[in-house]
Amino acid sequence: MKREHIQEFFRRLREANPQPTTELNYRNPFELLIAVILSAQATDVGVNRATEKLFRDAPTPEQMLALGVDGLSEYIRTIGLYNSKARNIIATCRILTEEHGSAVPADREALEKLPGVGRKTANVILNTAFGEPTIAVDTHIFRVSNRTGLARGKTPLEVERKLLRAVPPEYRRDAHHWLILHGRYVCKARKPDCPQCMVADLCTWRPKTPPAG
Repeated sequence: MKREHIQEFFRRLREANPQPTTELNYRNPFELLIAVILSAQATDVGVNRATEKLFRDAPTPEQMLALGVDGLSEYIRTIGLYNSKARNIIATCRILTEEHGSAVPADREALEKLPGVGRKTANVILNTAFGEPTIAVDTHIFRVSNRTGLARGKTPLEVERKLLRAVPPEYRRDAHHWLILHGRYVCKARKPDCPQCMVADLCTWRPKTPPAG
């Protein structure tokens, strides 16, 4: 995609949604961290349903740690891979309380040392909780970036690096959320809604879907 088209691409997304954010419910960096760990291979709706009671009963690392793996599992049983996620979360809460004063570190290296936290999750926390202009490449962003021609790559890391070079600085902080929402609701995996897409004329994907009917 040409540089001027990328500029216009994000200008339109910003005009339609000036203050994008995650659809996960959270009140602080700790709750966001737990919600993002739980969101792997799960829907935001399902995670929000589980965390509503969990965050009410155990809103701090100390309180969540006190639940133990079995206790935590009861809250998140409806979420896929809940056993392994419970183990990771309890281990993470222990590290937060023992090494970080119960605070979520605003540092990539420290975040990636937490069980259940990889580069993508660290990027989400850095961007959404701390306002850093990072881009976490999930399946939606990977698809949208490759399909539109915004930033093509064979791996999430390759796409992430290309996006950070391609996205104009003024849009970089919110690009993560705009691209996720665009991929979730418009540029969908099986049948992208090209007739309703506000950036269809900028997109380099040729087999665009026709209007319904």
